[in-house]
Amino acid sequence: MSLPKIGLMIGDPGGVGPEVCVQAMASGRAQSRGDLVLIGNACAVERAVADTGVKLPVVAVSSMEEALNVEGLPVIECGALKRSEFEVGQSSAASGRAVKAWMDEAARLSQSGALDGWIMAPINSDSMRLASVADNLDALQPPGTFMFRLSGPLRAVPIAEHVPMRAIAATVTRERIEHVIGLTDANLRRWGIASPRIGVAGLNPHAMFEEDRDIIAPAVKAARAGGIIVEGPVTPDAVFRQCIQGKYDAVVTMYHDQGQIALKTAAFAGACTVYLGLDYVQLSVPHGTAYDIAGTGTAQYGSMVAAACTALDLAAGRGFLAMKDDEVAP
Repeated sequence: MSLPKIGLMIGDPGGVGPEVCVQAMASGRAQSRGDLVLIGNACAVERAVADTGVKLPVVAVSSMEEALNVEGLPVIECGALKRSEFEVGQSSAASGRAVKAWMDEAARLSQSGALDGWIMAPINSDSMRLASVADNLDALQPPGTFMFRLSGPLRAVPIAEHVPMRAIAATVTRERIEHVIGLTDANLRRWGIASPRIGVAGLNPHAMFEEDRDIIAPAVKAARAGGIIVEGPVTPDAVFRQCIQGKYDAVVTMYHDQGQIALKTAAFAGACTVYLGLDYVQLSVPHGTAYDIAGTGTAQYGSMVAAACTALDLAAGRGFLAMKDDEVAP
C-alpha cells in the first residue's frame, strides 16, 4: 500500500508561511506517516531556508514522483515570482497572485489524485486584495465546504462562519444543521472512525429556548433516524468538555466563536482546520502571516507539523492519532 502524499502550499511569501513549512519539513516529524512536498516558488523557499538556518538544499521539481527522489526540500514550482517582487514583512500584489496560483495548483494536483490533499500555510488578505483575487479570505473557502477545527481531542464544526452576532439566529435552520451533521458523519467515517459520535451544541444558554426546542432538536432527531449517532441540543457550557473527555468525536456548533473559543483555550500550537465537503484532504493552520516576525526564523512551526501529521493520517484513513509532545513542539 502506497503512503499518502500531501502538499504544503507555502503561503504568503512575505509572511512566516515559508518559514514554518521549511522547518516542519526539515524536522522530519511527519514523514513517518507519509510523503510531503512544498508547493510554491524556490526563491521564497530559499529565503525561508536562509532565515531559519535550515541546512537542506532547495530543489525545484515538476511532480510528486520527482519529489520522492529528492534529497532536501522539493518544491513544485508554479506561478512566476521573482525575489525582487516581494518584501519580507509586507503584503504585495505579486504575493497575492503567486498564492492564488499555488492554491490552484495544489487543488489541481489533489483533484487529479497526484496528491491526497494539501495544507494551506498562512495567506494575507491585503495581498489578495492588491492582486484583485479576493476581497476577504472567506471568499477563498472552497464552495460548499465547512471548516472542521480540531485541537487534540476537541473537534468542532460551525454551521456558519463569520456572521454578526445579531444575525446568527437566522442562520440556525433545520436544513443547515442536518446537512452539517450528515457531512461530519460521512467525513469521520471516510477518515477512519467507524461509528462517529456527534454532539450538537444548543444555541442558547442551557439549550433551553425556542431555537433549541423547535429547530435544533428536530434536526438532531431526523439525523438520528437516519442512522447517525448524534445527541443534542447539548448545553453549550458542557458539550466541549464532554468532547475532550471522549463522549463525542466531534461537536456541531451554531456559530463560529462558540467552538473557536473552546478550541483556542484548550490548545493552540497543535490546532488545525480541515475542510468538510471535499473528495481530498485540505487543511489550514490557525495562525496568520505574522509580518511583524517574518524573516526572524522564530515563528512556531508546531501547528504546521500537527497539520501535516493530521493530513497524512486522515488521507490514509487512520483517524485522529494521538501525537506526542515532541512531534508538534517547535
